[in-house]
Formats: sequence, C-alpha cells, structure tokens
Amino acid sequence: MFKRLLPLLFVALCWITVTPPVAARPLQPVPVAAIFSFPGSRPANLGLTRDRLAACPPTPNCVSSLSLDPTHQVEPLRYTSSPEQAFTTLKHAIAALPRTQVISETDSYLYAEFTSPLMGFVDDVEFYVDKPAGVIHVRSASRLGESDLGANRKRVELIRTKLQAAENAR
Repeated sequence: MFKRLLPLLFVALCWITVTPPVAARPLQPVPVAAIFSFPGSRPANLGLTRDRLAACPPTPNCVSSLSLDPTHQVEPLRYTSSPEQAFTTLKHAIAALPRTQVISETDSYLYAEFTSPLMGFVDDVEFYVDKPAGVIHVRSASRLGESDLGANRKRVELIRTKLQAAENAR
C-alpha cells in the first residue's frame, strides 16, 4: 500500500516546494468567458429602416427608446452639445465598457456587441442620432433566451449616466 502512495507523495511534495505561496503570485482574472460561449446568431433586422431601429420582439429581453410598450420602453439619450460631439462622447463611453466590440458605424448610427462576463451571451446594441429630435435613440436586445434579468435596461442606463457625466463636465 505504501509503495503505491510513495510516488504520489513525492509529486505532492515537489509541487508544494516549487509552487510559490498564494500571496507571492500575482492575481490574474480567470478567463471564465473563454470557457463558456453562447453568442447566438447575429439578427438580420439590425440597422436603420426609414430612420428607425427595429422593434423589440415580444420577449422581455429587449429595450428600445422607440418602443411604446412600457415593458420595452426606455427614454432616448439626451444631450446638450452638438449631435456630432454627443455621438463622439457616446462612442468613447461605449469603448470604455468591458467586453464590447463596435461592429459598424456611420456618422449617425452605431452597432456594438456586448458579451456577458460569465456565460458569454451576446447582446446587440444600436444607437441612432436623431438630429431633428435632438436625441440618440437606443435599442438593446439579447440574442438568446427569454429573460435577461434587466441586463439590457441596466446597460442603457449605465451608458446614459456616462454620457450625461461627460456632457456635464464640459
């Protein structure tokens, strides 16, 4: 019995003496998102149609400033600077958020993908600068599932807060 445990004990002893203590090792985030990935397929209805973003699906995992349904409705993003400056500020705010990739943009439209930290779910987020109305319309929708536990609404409100803070700092 002891002969079988001896190699195991030897390996364990070597590992203990070679491995630095936890306090001596630098902290590194565990790449959990790399382990799980549920991106889903990119929707075909993204983009502008007659200066409007697509409507939300009936599922509760979408919000839009163009929706009249209270379940899906959020206020558009408001700005006090020029539309061009507000759009630039918005792009900087989005670029600063983790797990974000801008997929396409024009002078008045931006489409980005946001990936959730744990399971790797991808949400599609669109922004449209409506110059005549003086607002930036937003649509944020999960690709998969029924509920997002409010993630899309929270994201829009976080972006709103960042945009307003930058506008107020001017």
